[in-house]
Amino acid sequence: MDSLCRSFSLWEKLAAVPGIDPRKRKGAGHDPEALAAQVIFTLTSGGTTLADTERLGEDPVLLEAVGLGKTADQTTVAEWLRAQTDESIRHLAMLNADFVKAVLSKANPARIRHAGELVVFFDDTEIEVYGKKIEGARINYNGDLALSWQTLWVGPFLVDGILEGAGHVAQRQGELLAEHAGLWETGKSYFYADSGSSAGKSLSEIREGGFTRWSVSYNKWTGPLERLAGELPEERWEGAVERNGTTESYSWIMHLPEGLDVAQTFATCRWKKTGEMFWRYAFVACEADGARSPGAVFERHRLKGASEQSFSQVLSDLDLHHPPCLSLKANQAFYALATLAFNILTALKVLELPDDTQEWRIRTIIRYLLTIPATLVSHANRQALKICIPAGWLRWWRLFIQKFIPSRKRGETTDEKYWAVQNE
Repeated sequence: MDSLCRSFSLWEKLAAVPGIDPRKRKGAGHDPEALAAQVIFTLTSGGTTLADTERLGEDPVLLEAVGLGKTADQTTVAEWLRAQTDESIRHLAMLNADFVKAVLSKANPARIRHAGELVVFFDDTEIEVYGKKIEGARINYNGDLALSWQTLWVGPFLVDGILEGAGHVAQRQGELLAEHAGLWETGKSYFYADSGSSAGKSLSEIREGGFTRWSVSYNKWTGPLERLAGELPEERWEGAVERNGTTESYSWIMHLPEGLDVAQTFATCRWKKTGEMFWRYAFVACEADGARSPGAVFERHRLKGASEQSFSQVLSDLDLHHPPCLSLKANQAFYALATLAFNILTALKVLELPDDTQEWRIRTIIRYLLTIPATLVSHANRQALKICIPAGWLRWWRLFIQKFIPSRKRGETTDEKYWAVQNE
């Protein structure tokens, strides 16, 4: 992780984030990039809490390998997180977006695109919290106390996220789309969203977002659409098929939802089981593209589940279901660093791992590549880090070390480390 971050000058960029260093005396205490690295290394090695960041200091092998001195205890880390400001948190998000942009420019297009299109996904998840002292929490539509985390994904990367007590599930959608439009405007793109983005204002933001194609689940205000669908003549329905006793067919419908000035195109599916009298309907809002059939819109929209699965990796594998602090600013800063940690792990997979590992979850990468046994030994006035590698991964480790780890020839008196791979 340290080598990959250094290749993108990430530590220097973290140190330059405006407002990230709240110290009045810059020479005392821990540098902000060291504290950020402590949180990132904790998350990328299986830790999930502030207590885990303190335990990181109990691993001298790791600290020596990445060049960290004495680490901060969890109280110091929490104080640093609480001292962050709206400015520093937003600049952390911008740094994360810049990192994603750099990785996208280097990645094999086949690993970050689907059918030649860069997939963009907006979603809001409810982070349930316990205790009335959690800042920013509010009662959500399920009656639970929660924070709203509204996120924007580009390819496999979490580009940006805003953690707050948002009153609407798509409240930050337009802001995030406008800020990061440059990531997808130069090529083909496809945008997904669920029914939380089906209000007229949200659909207008998507239509103006610069996407080649897009689709949004529409299941909140379906009364007018169902009436229109029921009035369509039979010849307007196409692609009739029967699957497991259920007959379904597709059609287009034009409707003007509240908040839009121009009629919206809806792909419509109707279905009923054998023996049933009435049709049931489903609707997907999409671009007005005559090149696609309504059935093709539904077929592509069903792939939205793959993007939702990526979100589950962030929440489950990094345990972000549980904000670590009572302070909203501290939680926002922690989630910004967690987002960066997730993207670093994803960058390792996309840029460096073999094709047969591209379906790995984040927890799999941590388990098989980052939490491996290592010992630190001294020899000839130098220290060597010996890591235990599975035989099947020996070739990959050779190539990775050659690319990322500085080396010297035997006998040279430099400060660079010498790495040797022994086939034992």
